[in-house]
Amino acid sequence: MESGELLHRPGPSVGSKPDGRGGWRAASYLIVVGLLERIGFYGVQGNLIMFLTGPLGMPTASAAAGVNAWAGTVQVLPLVGALAADSRLGRLPASSASGPSTSAAHLAFIYVALYLLALAQGFHRPCAEALAADQFTPSDGNPSPRVSRSSFFNWFHFFISWGYATSTTVLSYLEDNAGWAVGFGTCWATMVLCLAVFLLGARTYRSTEQPVDDGSPLVATMSAWARQGALHLCRLLNREPDEGKGLWAKLLPVWLSGMVYASLTSQVYTLFTKQGSTLDRRVGSEGLTVSAAALQCLVSFTFVTMLPIYDRAFVPVARSVTGHHAGVTTLQRIGAGIAMSCVAMVVAALVEGRRLRVARDAGVYVLMGLAEVLADIGLEEFFYDQVPDALRSVGLALSLSALGAGSYASGMLVSAVDWATRGGSGESWISDNLNRAHLGYFYWLLAGLATLDVAVFLYFSKRFVYRSKSEL
Repeated sequence: MESGELLHRPGPSVGSKPDGRGGWRAASYLIVVGLLERIGFYGVQGNLIMFLTGPLGMPTASAAAGVNAWAGTVQVLPLVGALAADSRLGRLPASSASGPSTSAAHLAFIYVALYLLALAQGFHRPCAEALAADQFTPSDGNPSPRVSRSSFFNWFHFFISWGYATSTTVLSYLEDNAGWAVGFGTCWATMVLCLAVFLLGARTYRSTEQPVDDGSPLVATMSAWARQGALHLCRLLNREPDEGKGLWAKLLPVWLSGMVYASLTSQVYTLFTKQGSTLDRRVGSEGLTVSAAALQCLVSFTFVTMLPIYDRAFVPVARSVTGHHAGVTTLQRIGAGIAMSCVAMVVAALVEGRRLRVARDAGVYVLMGLAEVLADIGLEEFFYDQVPDALRSVGLALSLSALGAGSYASGMLVSAVDWATRGGSGESWISDNLNRAHLGYFYWLLAGLATLDVAVFLYFSKRFVYRSKSEL
């Protein structure tokens, strides 16, 4: 099949005869793509703060702010890729098979490589997940595609959580012990395998994109994509004025709440990981030392433990009570996740004085995992459902951009707190010497922001009118 045929073949109309495309078979390929992509990508992100503070010798606060800014860019750039996909290219996820150089000679070169990886993510992340969710329509013989689609989001995150777990344990261990070149090289090889699996499943995918005009070139410049995307968006909203009127204003409060929530979860791969480097991480009598980034796997293990329980136990019971296809509405799920992240910050602040036992006794990573099970997936499903059908990639990108904006906010907050609390001794709340730092104070500040976020979110969510009546 030619790539243009995959990109521009119109999807079958509702109720048409099944053509063997779509459904769980097609989505399964894309779930494996997501798994492999997360292994390769998070093999870079999960241990990045240790790379910056180790071989590159950056201060802790600067490294944390740098990682937050890069992670924010990774999650904001999908808006560009999604707009291009929904208006020009179709949902063909680009491969992100690139990674940072291991040379520490030129910091600028390292950041150029990192931001190239961020650009690749911008085209891959929303398109792959939206394409997978698009595989569930009434035409594939599924009488309730919304139920399957809601279940898909859960299982998609279940499997990519194994990607997180693998990268933060196996790849971080390789980076710390076999060298950064070996670790990052393994990330690259995983991305190559990711691309191969995507191409293997190409014949099973159902594309729902509209054909591009015959006279339009397939490959255009980025500026042309942006112009075409903007015009396409305007046409959509003008064609459906009742749906488009006030849409973005309705979604903004949820987006802002997601941003504040993400500023908390950003600590998992920055300050939490840096704290983990102070722990006694030796395992067994042979003295095997695990990577500090490996503690992040507790978030992943929480995902893979709780998601099947949520999808197969909680949802059916809640559905029988509420009558809602997903058990609870997406806003209820998001709100519960934001509240859980607030609890996690309170616990992190309370136990900072006992940092050497935080991961074992407090279970902060587990609490963060529960928050992400609820809020991250809830945000994706919410934005996917609440935008016009032709802008579903943009909807997923909006949810990611909220998390990206939260990473930016976290980086700015870290830098501001570091500057504001640096007294005459030169030691701030986020000092390089964590035994002299006051991270507990910083976590209390985040807990206060999260409490305010919960209150504002509850106010707006009670007044939100869903696009689909089945969400009520």
